[in-house]
Amino acid sequence: MLTVQTVETKSQLKKFIKFPWRIYRNDPNWVPPLIMDRMAFLDRKKNPFFRHSEAQLLLAERDGEPAGRIAAVHYTRHLETYQDGRGFFGFFECVDDHQVASALFNAASRFLAGRGLTWIRGPMNFTINDEVGLLVDGFNTPPVIMMTYNPPYYEGLITQYGFEKVQDLYAYKIVAPEAIPNRLERAFKLLQEKHEIRIRNIDMKDFEAEVDRIHEIHMKAWAGNWGAVPLTRSEIRKIAKDLKMIIDPDLVFMLEAGKEPVGVSVTIPDVNQAIKYANGRLFPFGLFKILWHKRRIDAVRVLIMGVLKEYRFRALDAAMYYKTMEVSLEKGYKWGEMSWILESNTPMRRVLERAGAHIYKTYRVYDREI
Repeated sequence: MLTVQTVETKSQLKKFIKFPWRIYRNDPNWVPPLIMDRMAFLDRKKNPFFRHSEAQLLLAERDGEPAGRIAAVHYTRHLETYQDGRGFFGFFECVDDHQVASALFNAASRFLAGRGLTWIRGPMNFTINDEVGLLVDGFNTPPVIMMTYNPPYYEGLITQYGFEKVQDLYAYKIVAPEAIPNRLERAFKLLQEKHEIRIRNIDMKDFEAEVDRIHEIHMKAWAGNWGAVPLTRSEIRKIAKDLKMIIDPDLVFMLEAGKEPVGVSVTIPDVNQAIKYANGRLFPFGLFKILWHKRRIDAVRVLIMGVLKEYRFRALDAAMYYKTMEVSLEKGYKWGEMSWILESNTPMRRVLERAGAHIYKTYRVYDREI
């Protein structure tokens, strides 16, 4: 017997969060999320997403055993931005069974239709500013921090239900060279002289004000991107608070023209390489395992890279990549991921490919009319 229940109790929430352990128990590339973090993210009192939007968590059970889960997401800020009648689905995990998947998608669609929505898009956990996309290519390596991962069969579960691709998101990989080519260094110095710019590190003593500056750039620089929705101040401060524990200030750059911030770059160590050893729990031994393995992290993820519209096409993004590469080499990192990049973002993709990066993972976002 197959049922789909709304998650309402704490015990149901724990089942919802712990269900992926059933799917990935034999997958060496899966990185278990920290249960404590997931509990906080899904807490309506702690996640600022719930101040403006809502999500219904759904759990499928067959004969009393969890068989799948999904979140139906009514994201009002997306609707305010696009007026397109779209809701979203996220946190999708499912056994390899089309009946279970269809039951989950049906339940999510009913929730969204009940709020007057006519389309469902996903996966997004919960928004485009969170974890986004279904992995459709590049299953042979673990995901980096804050990127999704799933079994290959999920694509079939989604497309058989009638979802169609709307956008691909690329993860680019670059292996650290022995030294940065002289031409890049010369180009960087020329850019500084020609455009009177400077690149500085974030000031951790002025952290909140720096976050506000990043927020301002993010709202303007990403405004024209596909699917972009501006973060609220409380949302970006929550993200910054979480990242503050793992960021390396030497890898966070502010691009300034005169004294005006015009670009930002945020690169973080791939702490997934350490988190996976905790198996979802910080206590009693998970934290020690993370700290032990953190010393061996050999990769970074370029999380944010953007320049205000009026300063684009001057190779300023390439200048920030140069600085990121320079510092990463000094710190001994062996490779980096730039993610995610829209397939439609041709200028950024061209910069990355000229720098020697290549696509090694593809994530997909799907649409379906309800």
